[in-house]
Amino acid sequence: MRRLLILIYVSILFVTVFIALSVGASHLDHLWQVLLNPQSTTFASDHNILWQIRIPRIATALLVGAALGAAGVMAQGACNNPLAEPAILGTSAGAALGVVIGLLFNFVAIGSLGAIIFGIVGGLAASMATLRLAKNREDQASVVLIIVGIATSATIAAVVGITTSMISRADARSVSFWTWGSLALTTGKDLWILTPVVIIGIYSAWLIAPKLDVLSLGDTRARHIGINPITTRRTALVALSILVAGAVSTVGSIAFLGLAAPHIARLGFGPKHRPLVLHSAVVGAIILLIADTCARTVAAPNELPIGLLTALIGAPILITLVRRNMDLWRSQ
Repeated sequence: MRRLLILIYVSILFVTVFIALSVGASHLDHLWQVLLNPQSTTFASDHNILWQIRIPRIATALLVGAALGAAGVMAQGACNNPLAEPAILGTSAGAALGVVIGLLFNFVAIGSLGAIIFGIVGGLAASMATLRLAKNREDQASVVLIIVGIATSATIAAVVGITTSMISRADARSVSFWTWGSLALTTGKDLWILTPVVIIGIYSAWLIAPKLDVLSLGDTRARHIGINPITTRRTALVALSILVAGAVSTVGSIAFLGLAAPHIARLGFGPKHRPLVLHSAVVGAIILLIADTCARTVAAPNELPIGLLTALIGAPILITLVRRNMDLWRSQ
């Protein structure tokens, strides 16, 4: 059954990539000739559109989607809470604030390694602050965590908006970029930095995943087994921050993808965290590529903010989970 699901995922991924290559504001008359002959300049216009715009954008969507999918697993595993995700924990807003501060003082440029480092610091600080403020009891799986996370994220997002208005640099982009995200200005140069960051982040998540299996039993049982829940949680948040910082510093904040991908992956592959990291990465990549393809084609030549489309996917999942967990919250 799982092999069949993997085959289905791979098939969907290939079909989605093909559709993304084929559609857009400009029609490509010589798609296959240009795709199979990247060094040829016979069809210069099609070549530039495909290799300078669409392929880098598709690759970025796949990397960012994979990063956010794996980040969602880290968020839910670290907090032992099925409703946790980078945007709700404040990690995305914190990473955005870190990058914006770097831009404000002219230390970094969007998509640079320096921006990712600032984003990691900001995202980790915001996540730790949320966990500390919500720690009203040993068990982290509490509605308090979600409430505090949403409040923290909203506060930081407001600071990001105010700070962005103070920056005169063109690469600071707009408040909507940091709120809803956009892949419109991604280039091949972004991939040179984003790719190793995502690989490092997913590998780190894969390494810490078995300890999250133990952490899901509760902090007390984890200690009895020999796992330090505080250290494990902090390590998971570092992996989470690396993944989110890479995404946010390149394409801005994209909400709900980190919530949706892990739950979709769990339906087919169960709750074990190590395979869940990899499968959530694949699901996240597929979802974001579909959302980005819709964002640039549905209202062409205008482009929709990609975060709005991912929110349309993630919000119903969040509502369903809230309704299912309402009785549990009443008992806490």
